Order: sequence, then structure tokens, then C-alpha cells
Amino acid sequence: MRYNPYQLFENDLFENTYSRSDVLKTDIHEKDGYYILNTEVPGFKKENIRIELKEGTLKISASRNIEKNLEGKIIRQERFSGTYSRSFYVGESILPQDIKATFENGELIITLPTEKQKEKQGRQFINIE
Repeated sequence: MRYNPYQLFENDLFENTYSRSDVLKTDIHEKDGYYILNTEVPGFKKENIRIELKEGTLKISASRNIEKNLEGKIIRQERFSGTYSRSFYVGESILPQDIKATFENGELIITLPTEKQKEKQGRQFINIE
């Protein structure tokens, strides 16, 4: 069995894949039968964030375009235009209607139950309140 430093639980819940480690940082905790994911999404607008559930994997993606109207010579440019994403395996028993998401002050909070009766699901998106 290979070692995965991002594995949080023995049964691979919330197994993590990501595009860049310095963005969409996420804390995960459990409370009262729910997992709560707190994800930092600074500098993004709510309408540019998408949450998708497909085959037991919860994918968070956020995109932005930085205007390149800077005058003069660019000395350093650290801001990025494009899309960031993180994916977490949450189990195939979770349904989109069981997931709640809110976004405020650059923080995305996703809540989902720890256990749910297993049902087949396809690709579906989660609304952010």
C-alpha cells in the first residue's frame, strides 16, 4: 500500500488531488454527523466558483481573469488568470441535495453528511448560497 500524505481517513474519504498547493486551501472537520470543508477562495467572485459532484468526487474550481492594463514595465507579477481546482473523494453515497455550500468574505463553506444511503448518481452541480 503506497503512502499518501494527504489521506485524512482510513477509508480514503476526502482523498485529495489538486492543481496547486498554494490555492484553495481547505480545512476539514466533523461536527454533529456532518463534514465541514472550509476553503479559502480570496479574490474570487461567487459566480466564478463551481462545485461539482461526480462518481463520489467533490470538485471545487474557481476561475478569474486579471486585467493586463498595467502601464510601464512589469517588475513582478504574481497574480494568476485561469482556473484553480481541488478534488476530494467523499464517497459515492453522498447526493448533491445533501450538500450545502455558502460563500462569504473569500471563504467557501461546504457541509455534507458523514453517512448516507448509497444511491447511484451522475454528474451534478451544487448551488452556492
